[in-house]
Parts: sequence; structure tokens; C-alpha cells
Amino acid sequence: MILVAALVAAMAAGAASGSSHRTMPQYDVQELASLGGSYSVATSVNNTGWVAGNSTIATGDLHAALWRFGSATDLGTFGGPGTNSGVLWPVKNELGAISGIAETDELNPLNEIWSCGFFFTQLRHNCSGFVWQDGQKRALDTLGGYNSFATGTNNHLQTVGWAENIVHDPTCVTPQVLQFHAVIWGPSEDDIQPLSPLAGDSASAATAINDSGQVVGISGSCDRAFGRFSAKHSVLWENGVPINIGDLGGVAWNTPMAINRKGDIVGFANRSAADGGSFRPRAFLSTKPGRVTDLGTLGDDPYAQALAINEDRQVVGVSYSEGFATCRAFIWEHGVMTDLNDLAPDYSGQLCAANDINDLGQITGEAVQQGTGRSVAFLAGPLAADSSTSDQRAAAETHAHAAPTVSWDVIQSIMTRSGVRREDLGR
Repeated sequence: MILVAALVAAMAAGAASGSSHRTMPQYDVQELASLGGSYSVATSVNNTGWVAGNSTIATGDLHAALWRFGSATDLGTFGGPGTNSGVLWPVKNELGAISGIAETDELNPLNEIWSCGFFFTQLRHNCSGFVWQDGQKRALDTLGGYNSFATGTNNHLQTVGWAENIVHDPTCVTPQVLQFHAVIWGPSEDDIQPLSPLAGDSASAATAINDSGQVVGISGSCDRAFGRFSAKHSVLWENGVPINIGDLGGVAWNTPMAINRKGDIVGFANRSAADGGSFRPRAFLSTKPGRVTDLGTLGDDPYAQALAINEDRQVVGVSYSEGFATCRAFIWEHGVMTDLNDLAPDYSGQLCAANDINDLGQITGEAVQQGTGRSVAFLAGPLAADSSTSDQRAAAETHAHAAPTVSWDVIQSIMTRSGVRREDLGR
């Protein structure tokens, strides 16, 4: 028995050692051209290599963008000059469908900022979720209110997000007035299915859907219509029934960001109830409801967000230093979190946030360009093991990348996609 126990312990130690010292590939990083402005960020990459995200145009307006075969396509808005659009979540569709949000020319009659206002100029335009496919952009219905918000589309052309109904919810924080619920649109154009919050909550929002029809999102109070106490609980909807995924101990910002075909869920959550509504995120992985694992951070960083996961359970996201002074893109697998900058020693800029990863291991996100300090969209592809010399591989493994302090504009552009305001950080 003693011998068997010793052998088991040795095998376990060997497995742990092997995973912690697994040689990661190097990545070739390409910056993606903007739509004519000085800012761009990529948020989604599918298995065909289509990248979607946001970019400013020459006028400074922010537009949803699609990068294919080396060229960028402007997906437009539902209004004229001065209106904005964007793709904010990993879409996860291989059929050419892209989902996002777009402003209209109409000003909100209730003076709401709505969820879209966190990403745009807060001019309080009505905003609609959309699906773009084959060059056509279609607005998604509400539940009777003025606004909707789309986050992702699966390969059955089901799109998820959230939409306002007509209930004046007393848990809303001014200027938000109307309640909202998670929604599945499709597969037919007229299909719309609301997803209820957990018992005791008034509002819900869906952030991702897989090809099995499993939906993840948040449940909480109406609050500001995005983040914070709207995300009191992380939720998985199975056949329309909400299930509490669990948390790390916090009472706000419990936010699933992605779910793969196996049902693995990643996101971010506060760890302590004492943090209240302050943004103090940790990256998490949940392989089943009730089992939520803190994935840690890079080095001594106190905060991190997991933003996407692929079928191989590779997780990507962003790690922040104290005071949110620096940001570093990470990849996590087999229990180890690695700075993506350390795996891309030939890239001259700073990879700040890894927003999505496809099943080929391609990663997309936001980088800070060397020299200009501008935010740029990037696509990083893993190199084959034999495509670099042993000296280059050794250099990558020992490369110590010191994350530079970045401007508040860069940090804000990353956090805005989570509904975070400056006051949520205590800055």
C-alpha cells in the first residue's frame, strides 16, 4: 500500500510538473488596420479567421468593424453622422453572422443612457442589437421598450443579449427607467424569447450562447442597465430555466463572458462582499454550476478578467496591476496563466487584452502601439514548433516582459466593455 501510494504521488507530481513547465508556442502578432480613425479593438475571432470589433472612422465616430482576408469592412450604424456601433462580445458563429449594437438617430424619450451609452458618447440615442450577414444588417426587437443589446450568435443563428420591456423598475438607478431581460432572438427573424432572472431578481442579461443552446449571463437588479448590481449572480439558462452558477464571494460584477460547446464557462467576479459595487475582478472558470475556480492573475497583479474560452479549454483575458495602472493580455491552460507578451517577443507594442480565442488557437484583442500609444486591434497566431530556432524558443521562454504603465484612455477602453466607470475603480 505504501508503494502504491508513493507511485500515485509521484505520478501526480510528474503530471503537475509537466503541465506547469509545458512549452507554450510563440505567437506572430499582426496589427489590424482601422476604418480610418486612430482607435481600434478586436473582440471576436471565429474558426474561419474572421475578426470583428470596433474602430473609429475619420470623423471620430466608433463603428462596428469586420476584418477578413486583410481588409476591414465598416458595418455601419442605424443612424447618420454622430451615431455609433460596435461588436462587444465574442460572437462564435461560422456562418458569416456578426452580432452587436448600433445607435439610431432617435433620442431616448425617457432620457436613458441604456447599456450602449457606456460604450459610446452617452448622447442618449436609442440603441438596437443587430445581426449582420451577407452585407445586410438587421435590427433586433425589444420586449416593448426602446433598446436592445446583442452579444453573440451560435451556428443555429440564435442570437442572445438583452432588451427593455415596459416595466418601470424601482431598482433602476437614474437615468435608467425601464426593466430589461435576457433574450434569445431567432433562428427565424420574428423569434424572440425572454429569459427570466433568478427568483428575487428583477433584471437579466445574456452574454453568450453555444451550439447546444446553453445560454450564460447575469441576473440582478436593474441598476444602471449594465454591470455592477445588474450582475449580482452569474446564470446558466438550460431550456429557458435559470441556474445560479455560483460566485467567488462578491455581491457584484459576477459576469460570465463565454461558454464553449462542452459547457465550460469563463468570466470574472468580485471575491469579497466587502467590495460592494467596486470593480475588483478575478478571472474564473466554471465546469459545472456550483463549481467556480479562481484562475488567479499574472505575477503580483491583484485583478484579472477571463474573456473567452475555446474547445481545448484555453482561456484568454486581461490581468491588471494595483490601481489598474497596467494591463497585460494572458492565456491560461492546464492551470497555468502566461503573459501573452512573453510569447510574442517580436512584437514591439504592448498586448493589453486578449478578448477571444478560436479553436485554432488564434487570439484577438487590444494592443498599445509602440511609438503612438494608440489602441490597435491585433490577431495573434501560434507558430508551429519547428518554425522558430531553438535559440528563439529559449529566448521566448526566458523573456521577462515588464508591463509599462498605460494611459487611462487605454484602461478605460478595455473596462468600458464591462460597463465599468471610473468611480467603480476608486480613481
